[in-house]
Amino acid sequence: MQNVVRNSTNTKPIAIWLLIGVGMIIIQTLLGGITRLTGSGLSITEWDPIMGAIPPLNDQQWIEAFNKYKQIPQYQHINSSFTISDFKFIFFWEWFHRLWARLIGVVFFIPFIWFLYKKKIKRNMVKPLLILFLLGGLQGLVGWIMVASGLQDLVYVSHIRLAIHFLLALGLLCYTTWFALQLLIPDDQLIKNTSLRKYTFFILAILIIQLVYGAFMAGLKAAPVAATWPTINGEWIPSNFNTYGVKQFSGLQIITDNPIAVQFIHRTIAYILAIFIAIWSFKIRKIKAGRLFYETRWFPIFIVLIQIELGILTALNAAHSTRLLYLGVAHQFVAMVLLLVLVWMLYLIRPIKLNS
Repeated sequence: MQNVVRNSTNTKPIAIWLLIGVGMIIIQTLLGGITRLTGSGLSITEWDPIMGAIPPLNDQQWIEAFNKYKQIPQYQHINSSFTISDFKFIFFWEWFHRLWARLIGVVFFIPFIWFLYKKKIKRNMVKPLLILFLLGGLQGLVGWIMVASGLQDLVYVSHIRLAIHFLLALGLLCYTTWFALQLLIPDDQLIKNTSLRKYTFFILAILIIQLVYGAFMAGLKAAPVAATWPTINGEWIPSNFNTYGVKQFSGLQIITDNPIAVQFIHRTIAYILAIFIAIWSFKIRKIKAGRLFYETRWFPIFIVLIQIELGILTALNAAHSTRLLYLGVAHQFVAMVLLLVLVWMLYLIRPIKLNS
């Protein structure tokens, strides 16, 4: 993203607006997690961006919506015992997830028009803001494509498509955060350290892989297949990488489609991530930096330890659907906090530019 003009008087309202968007994107992503964990994602069988914001308002409309749900494979193969009350429960979470996405659009669009009218948006801010809108629109489109694919021949949305949807949400989250930081953080708080920046990038890359496997975990409902710790069903390294029940896996499917393998990889990357962040914390001990870096330098190791603890609790309680829901959402929230903390560190740490 190109540098933007920073002016504490003119740009602070824009930065606050962006940070409100960051908070709303976090909530939206958590709602997506709840929607997945409750199996609610396919409950609304139509995409109506305008009128779809209004849920069924009477018994007849509820019956019509339920009858449409009865036509899809998920109901026929998984939820055929559902009552109208059960349907209303899963409908609520998908409807709220979509409603919050619409609210995000409103919160971004109306202030954007107002700031343009007040001439608070500088010329070099327009392109990043347009990219932000495009990312938001792409996220909504991919979300519907993901749901539409599940209405045809799947009982659940593909975990691969879910991971793409999740990554796009995280990309939008990081982009918006970075934009806000450009408007808020003075240059005298930045530090120059090329090697530390590269190492922070490296940790961020590992975290992104971990987040992909977190989406795989949710998409495959992989947590309950091994509700044990520290071993996986009594084994340190699972012996059934190629099989799960009657299913046989080969090639990349072994590490992307087998719930046992996915959980093993997800756990392993968590330990590796914690080790590299611990090394990062050791490396920064003697670095001279500004107040912002100095006061927040311990955040990564603190957050990753909380994340691992939540991961362990989630695994141990995976057989209990209610506990899994609460702990899974908390686990996802802290993962996003860790991501934003690393983005924060990456913003503060800049490469040393050599004179040509």
